[in-house]
Amino acid sequence: MTKPTGAAGDPPYLRIVAEIRRRIADGELAPGDRVPSTRRIAAEWGVALATATKALTTLRLEGLVEARARTGTVVAGTASTTGTTGTAAPAPARPSPVPDAERELSLGRIVRTAVEIADAEGLPALTMRGVAARLGVAPMSIYRYVPGKEDLVLHMADAAFGEESYPPDAPGDWRGRVELGARTLWRLYRRHPWLAHLDTLTRPLVVPGLIVHGEWMLDALDGHGLDPTTLFDIHVLLYSHIQGLAAHLEKEAQAAAATGQSDEQWMDSRAPALAALVESGRFPAFGKVLGAFEDGYDLRLDALFAFGLTALLDGLTPLVEGRPTGS
Repeated sequence: MTKPTGAAGDPPYLRIVAEIRRRIADGELAPGDRVPSTRRIAAEWGVALATATKALTTLRLEGLVEARARTGTVVAGTASTTGTTGTAAPAPARPSPVPDAERELSLGRIVRTAVEIADAEGLPALTMRGVAARLGVAPMSIYRYVPGKEDLVLHMADAAFGEESYPPDAPGDWRGRVELGARTLWRLYRRHPWLAHLDTLTRPLVVPGLIVHGEWMLDALDGHGLDPTTLFDIHVLLYSHIQGLAAHLEKEAQAAAATGQSDEQWMDSRAPALAALVESGRFPAFGKVLGAFEDGYDLRLDALFAFGLTALLDGLTPLVEGRPTGS
């Protein structure tokens, strides 16, 4: 466990701020480098996630770090390292007054801020206190708009899924419409990787923003003589392909953050174990396929999504088009 720098009487979050500020000043963390995530800070310093979030928020207010979607919190390119003497620096100057209307709290502002945190740090890092700290308000203020994190996440999901809609001049054929719906959902999961971890096929999210996409898919498949069960089974199958692959988007980023290794570095570290399996002769098909890759297998989620979608639609075409409308 890291021992924070700073004055002994300082609150834990200020001592964490002082230590990260020191690392930036000493060049251990350069502009663009990722700083420890809230979960890493909580584990490294033995503090609660709310304390870790407050530390990162303080660093953001000082202009030392910035949040980047799907990357996390990084050292700002123009980060100032003044005041890094090992003790907590004075609190940043109070910003100039702004119109009351701009500072008024609203459900929309809370949801947008929560989405920004989840995009940058992952859903596990999201706390009600963290949202309040980012907004610069007392934690209890948030509870006037949402009773708890579970409800906040539902609002976040509804808003995120609602960012995309469908044009009136969309393709007229069922396959073109289904493909448009699938690619639209994939784009949303790409933008907000945490979305894929909110529901399961047996316990789906019931929010209007997601139902819009389900309505689009079902409407595209309707009118081809499919009974309701088959129609809905197809819809669920397509959704599971999109969500199932999308679940790996955030897991990939979390694994890289937890291990400090890229996917390539992780695979390189497993090369001896893979070679031993191949050389054992117990798995000839596995060895044959691996041996055909000159530079190793490159798993690309976007390409796999497109490949799987095409395969699914090719397989479903006889079923959807094989029955006359109204039969």
